[in-house]
Amino acid sequence: MSLLDRHIGFVAALRRAGVPVSLAEGLDAAQALRVIDLTDRESLREAYAATLIKRPVHRAGFDTLFDLWFPPVVSGLAAGPQAGDQDDQDGRDGREASEDLELREPDFATAEVSELRDHLARLLAGDPDSPELRRFARAMVERFGGQQALPGRQAWFSFPVLRALSPDTLVARLLQALVGADRGGMAEQVARRRIATGIRRFEEAVAADVRRRIAEDTGVERIARSAVRPPIDRVDFLRATKDELARLRREVHPLARRLAARLAIKHRLGHRGRLDFRRTVRTSLSTGGVPVVTHLRPRRPHRPELVVLCDASDSVAAFSHFTLLLTYALREQFTKVRAFAFVDAVDEITRLFAPGTDVLDAIGRLASEADISRFGRSDYGTVFRRFAERYGEAVGPKTSLLILGDARSNYQSPALPVLKELAERARHAYWLNPEPRSQWDTGDSSATAYGSVVPMYECRNVVQLSAFIEDLA
Repeated sequence: MSLLDRHIGFVAALRRAGVPVSLAEGLDAAQALRVIDLTDRESLREAYAATLIKRPVHRAGFDTLFDLWFPPVVSGLAAGPQAGDQDDQDGRDGREASEDLELREPDFATAEVSELRDHLARLLAGDPDSPELRRFARAMVERFGGQQALPGRQAWFSFPVLRALSPDTLVARLLQALVGADRGGMAEQVARRRIATGIRRFEEAVAADVRRRIAEDTGVERIARSAVRPPIDRVDFLRATKDELARLRREVHPLARRLAARLAIKHRLGHRGRLDFRRTVRTSLSTGGVPVVTHLRPRRPHRPELVVLCDASDSVAAFSHFTLLLTYALREQFTKVRAFAFVDAVDEITRLFAPGTDVLDAIGRLASEADISRFGRSDYGTVFRRFAERYGEAVGPKTSLLILGDARSNYQSPALPVLKELAERARHAYWLNPEPRSQWDTGDSSATAYGSVVPMYECRNVVQLSAFIEDLA
């Protein structure tokens, strides 16, 4: 594969992974290749990163795809320098970490596991970013990572490598070597962080080499499509993992501030102030007493009120988790926020998000303390009717109504007249649906029917939520 083909495929893979790369940025990257040493793999990596990456959140996916499209040149299992690795001696600083660590470099292909663990311990005590650690990881994948799949075909896995060497079990030994008896102080904390970083780098190097070997067997395009998780702002709410939901918490507060600002702008522009009679009469003197120009009093600054109706059923559990985080952040931006959760019954949960409450604790209490489920199956029609009966006064002319859910009501009556009455009573009403638009009106979905009453927006990730907020202006 030529360098041009690799460049085009790499840029296309970045775009498929959700990294925004414009045509101009792709051309800038191609121009940068003309002024660097193409045999220096790390210079090549940084040239691409400088021209194509704009946000830190995209760097991890970029590195994974770079390693697939521009793999290191591997020529065997020897411990000496190999093409693509620079400054080999940088990784040898760990030799002085402690005299207690084994310094002899084994023959990776034939050494006993105990010798290999000794060698790994020495590397972990040194520079976690050393080329030697990456070479050792590649050798260990060659030694332990291959498994016979089909006749004449080998599959590659990370787990057998990590199981054989068990780097996590070396922590106590490394602490003894690095800090000795000086336990419990700052030195131990620094050593633990250093060891943890080294272990993580080793695991990443093993995973990268496994991906490289799979790409050699099946094609780089195929493995590239599955090797990279999308950036956190493009993670589908309905498929977000627990770790990704934790990372999404950092995206919530900026979105809350922007949503409040947009709704305030709509309020300010959507309604004119009261007539300034004295100024209008004074101006009319220049036109013979005819009020050709009228003047209005400036409106007082207004922080809108918000009512949130959130579907908490199992089908949208991850989405409701995120929207409750958003609701918690919105408290600081609105004069009044009232939050309601529902499945086939509706209950106010504002009390769970009182100031000073831990938001994750509040979400955990939702299932046990809120009366939101009778039979455990979503019923939007019943929810809207009960909401109007019990909490109808919460929606008024100063209120923005925000409904969050997939509009799937298990074939029950949608209660459209009730929803229409609530929407007309509110100043603004919006519906955010976490399902792809292509799935609306399939099965028990009533998306189009509800969308004819309340404007419905597809909202599957942070990017779409941000676009919805921008469109409010």
